[in-house]
Amino acid sequence: MESSQDLIIPRGFRAGAVKAGIKPSGGLDLALLAAVGPCAAAGTFTTNRVCAAPVRWCRDHLPAGDIRAVVVNAGNANAATGAQGAMNAARTAELAGEMLGCRPDQVLVASTGVIGHQLPMDRLEEGLKRVSSQLSADPGSFQTAAQAILTTDTRAKVVALQHKGQSGTFTLFGMAKGAAMIGPRMATMLAFLLTDAPVWPNDLQPILSDAVENSFNCVSVEGHTSTNDTVLILSSTAATEPILAGDDLTAFAAMVNSACESLARMMAADGEGSTHLITIDVEGCETREEARTIARTVADSPLVKTAIHGADPNWGRIVSAAGYAGVPFEEAELSLWINGVAVYQAGVPTAFDASSLSAQLRANRDVHFRLVLSRGTDRIRFWTCDLTAEYVRLNADYTT
Repeated sequence: MESSQDLIIPRGFRAGAVKAGIKPSGGLDLALLAAVGPCAAAGTFTTNRVCAAPVRWCRDHLPAGDIRAVVVNAGNANAATGAQGAMNAARTAELAGEMLGCRPDQVLVASTGVIGHQLPMDRLEEGLKRVSSQLSADPGSFQTAAQAILTTDTRAKVVALQHKGQSGTFTLFGMAKGAAMIGPRMATMLAFLLTDAPVWPNDLQPILSDAVENSFNCVSVEGHTSTNDTVLILSSTAATEPILAGDDLTAFAAMVNSACESLARMMAADGEGSTHLITIDVEGCETREEARTIARTVADSPLVKTAIHGADPNWGRIVSAAGYAGVPFEEAELSLWINGVAVYQAGVPTAFDASSLSAQLRANRDVHFRLVLSRGTDRIRFWTCDLTAEYVRLNADYTT
């Protein structure tokens, strides 16, 4: 996590966070991101058929293209809450609009936490009054906002990037939460990107969608797709400055990809109870989706994940997971390296020092699988983590 003095905040945004009493822990649980003027915006959301009221609100109001604020609460997902949940999401936007001097349809909302409980609207309203009166462009306020959206995360996840191009200098700030119920597409994750790069919504949406496909949709902790996944991007200057095009637009797209990848890696590394971050490269497939299917199947295997937690280079679990992924290939087409050590080549086990590789796994948090087939040229990079007893404890006790 970057310190607040390292963060560069885009022009035109303010942030704040308070303890509204939504989390049982009594910690920070309500964040507000506000723009000083109209913003172009884009978003991607969960594909779960059971989706939270805030997701529905954002889907309905993003096309308006004039967004002024995002309200985020932690501790309560406002999911599976029926008509009352929808009214509470709308009321949240209405309250924030009243306090910021904008319309409810210019306010996006997001929630994370326990499913199936109505939001405590009295506490949320009181919290909104306090946070709206203390908004600041200071980097520390954005760091505090990043802290307020966490649930079981152990640390805040922020990133800030800057580019100097022909159209001038533009900045991108991102913050995210996510540590479990992580499984494409997407996961129990929230991510918010703010930029002063002048980009039209027609450009923002495909840029964001592509970045999400290469990052958040390439992360799995246990393969469980959440009800609340939301990624939003706001551009504060799209209405007032010349729109990016050409090389500058390409550079901006690369920034968004880089920021999303950094946040996605942070989520995988912070998987509940995890002791290892596992990066999976799958190469030599006919299509990128083939590569994703194999990578996701390996990533979601409890046997693979527990082996890595135990520093056991049990490569058979990895190749067998690839084999049942549903992608047609022959054994002789598959090779596997673990942390650069060839353990299986062209369908045949190799002679390697298992005790040395085990010691390496035990001593290092980062683990790398490289699976190579000979079917084509498409590839993907995917992230997951190991599965530990602490993960079981955290999720067994989550609501009790």
